[in-house]
Amino acid sequence: MTHSHQYELMVILDPEIDERLVAPSLDKFLKVITNDGGTIENVDIWGRRRLAYEIQKKNEGVYAVVNFTATSETTQELDRQLKLNEQIMRTKVLRAEEAIALVASEKKRADEKAARKAAAPAKAAKA
Repeated sequence: MTHSHQYELMVILDPEIDERLVAPSLDKFLKVITNDGGTIENVDIWGRRRLAYEIQKKNEGVYAVVNFTATSETTQELDRQLKLNEQIMRTKVLRAEEAIALVASEKKRADEKAARKAAAPAKAAKA
């Protein structure tokens, strides 16, 4: 018996793609999940964003985040198919638990950094 897990998929598509075509082109890939008995919970298209670093000589990409439930085999197949498509610049699939843990650890790091920053001027004032 294979277990289904919740996943979060982030996709960065080529900025040349018409934003109205993002959802239909993603739907083609997401059929891999539904055909195998998985479910799509949410498709969130963020639109065109500036990239943190250049990918394929491009500074922008169209971001989309998909939350879904599927088996790990289905998820691997989805990722494989996405990587074969030339319009897809990057993909990242995380298990939902990993995504939540990652967000929590990033927040903790940011909070600690803010606390250190707040403490620094106080030390400087005493000196």
